[in-house]
Amino acid sequence: MKRIIISVLSVMAVISCSTNPFLVKWDTPYGIPPFEKVKECHYIPAVKAGIEQQQAEIDAIIACEDAPSFENVIVAMDRSGETLAKVSGVLFNVCETDATPSLMKIVEVVTPMLSEHSDNIYMNPALFAKVEAVYNQKDSLGLTLEQEMVLKKIYEAFVRGGIALDQEGQQRMREINSALASLTLQFGNNLLAQSNAFKEEVGIAVSEFYPTMGRCEDREQREKIFKAYSSRGNNGGENDNKDIVLKIMALRIEQANLLGYETPAAFTLSNKMAHDPATVDAFLENIFKAAVERAKEEVADMQKVMDEDIKAGRLEDDATIQPWDYLYYAERVRKARYDLDENEYKPYFKMENVRAGVFGNASKLYGVSFEPVQDVALYNKEAEAFKVVDADGSLIGIIITDYYPRSTKRGGAWMNNFIEQYKTAEGVDVRPVIVNVGNFTKPTEDTPSLLTLDEVETMFHEFGHALHGLLSQCTYKTVSGTSVTRDFVELPSQINENWAFQKEVLATYAFHYETGEVIPDALVDKILAAENFNMGFTTTELAAASILDMKWHELTSVEGVDVEKFEKSVCEQMGLIEQIIPRYRSTYFNHIFGGSGYNAGYYSYLWAEVLDKDAFELFMQKGIFDKETAMSFRHNILEKGGSADPMDLYRAFRGADPDPAALLRARGLM
Repeated sequence: MKRIIISVLSVMAVISCSTNPFLVKWDTPYGIPPFEKVKECHYIPAVKAGIEQQQAEIDAIIACEDAPSFENVIVAMDRSGETLAKVSGVLFNVCETDATPSLMKIVEVVTPMLSEHSDNIYMNPALFAKVEAVYNQKDSLGLTLEQEMVLKKIYEAFVRGGIALDQEGQQRMREINSALASLTLQFGNNLLAQSNAFKEEVGIAVSEFYPTMGRCEDREQREKIFKAYSSRGNNGGENDNKDIVLKIMALRIEQANLLGYETPAAFTLSNKMAHDPATVDAFLENIFKAAVERAKEEVADMQKVMDEDIKAGRLEDDATIQPWDYLYYAERVRKARYDLDENEYKPYFKMENVRAGVFGNASKLYGVSFEPVQDVALYNKEAEAFKVVDADGSLIGIIITDYYPRSTKRGGAWMNNFIEQYKTAEGVDVRPVIVNVGNFTKPTEDTPSLLTLDEVETMFHEFGHALHGLLSQCTYKTVSGTSVTRDFVELPSQINENWAFQKEVLATYAFHYETGEVIPDALVDKILAAENFNMGFTTTELAAASILDMKWHELTSVEGVDVEKFEKSVCEQMGLIEQIIPRYRSTYFNHIFGGSGYNAGYYSYLWAEVLDKDAFELFMQKGIFDKETAMSFRHNILEKGGSADPMDLYRAFRGADPDPAALLRARGLM
């Protein structure tokens, strides 16, 4: 009987995997991936088939006997790899949100395959000869601005990929790329395991750290939580990330050197808005100095409250503010100064209402509307899909929201594409399928999901990224949507945060989850009055993490480097006060060591904030829903993707360069 059952299961497995959904055209509503048909057994065969398909397309470009042209070389490259894009879009998105052990193994298998495939393309001398032939005649081809940018990006991908290296250098570059792909994946997997272990140890999820530390009265418990949180990836055992950090940095340094750069930071920044490490260092130093001075004032204010606890006998006589005390006593100061308690405002921020407010805000600004998509299977039952429609009734795209933490989901919040926007050879405008992921407060048996102010702001932030992807009106995938320089990509997300707590906007979504009452003006006034409260801490920990990122990537060698000692030295040199640690310590800095692409780029949040605050000042002057200003931002920024130089796009919207002081003004640090 047992053999019969096994045989039946084997037959069923063969049947379920017989038709690979990635290898057929998707007959699904709005291009949403057919998640209900995707089995884990489909991924590896689909990746292999996708690699073979794209390689055949590349071979055809090389074999073409016609003179190299923008169409038969550059456009052909941009449009290649459709199958690989489909399977990669699903695999890596699902693995970040539902990372089962078996799915993680699949990613471990395909990652080196994809790295090798990319190297086979960008180190192919025959293909580069065709690309270079087009690039050398770019000024006489009559290209549009978008076409010029596509040509530039593809040409630079070869140069930055090592096409100019000799055979030995290229072989080493291949080895480095493969090793980095595996190591960054391992870093992220280790961090996920550590984050789950953190929850088991202290009883809260990583996403609950900040609000918990703000309200936890038990000092010993706060210390326990803080030390467990801040030692993730740095506590020995199989998931320790210290050795991985050093291996990654050694490889990045070698990679930069092979390409003619002294440091990874110099290499990374050479094609960004900031352009060089010195510019970023000076930018961060200016912000950090202003922030840390404000943080010192905050510590002094908190110490006064702690002293009251000492006098009341609740603490020992020599107690001083420690890192695990900062958020708790900051909350105490906030309550005393502004009479603002999260239990007072959270009932007005039910997740579904906030999301409706996010959608409604976009409708008012950009003329788009949102409709729930029913009866469509998604990758997880907690995810929901919405159709986005333009004012003329045309489809803009699909937005999937997935907002609650799971043990299989990595921490943080992000936006990504399942399907990118582009135009086919036949002129069909493929509309995108976008996902917004978060780790917000989950509903309980008694209450719905009630968000903190930070979570509300984060939802607006990630939806700003979504708008950048959804509203894209580009022809080529190479530059569509969020395919922009790292230090420009945060502009659409961060400017969207500015509407979150405007009175006119709150009135459209901040309703008490039990009574339906709109949030009272008196409570809104408290929220707005406290808007820049604790900004010294917030800015200092962000700037400190940005500086730590830069210092790692300004190294010329990791010989003799100890991760903990290096980080401590960097913090001392920047003048970080002992009560604050960087927002991310090295062993859980997933942005820069987990393959997220922010290496020597974490500064971009602050860099882009200069742009977003300067841009929002125009909305404040004209009216936060001024139609002309909003549509200018849509047409000049959101629709353009990376189709032109980012500063040119910004000037087209703003009519001037950004004011560097806009960030400090907005954060109240002037």
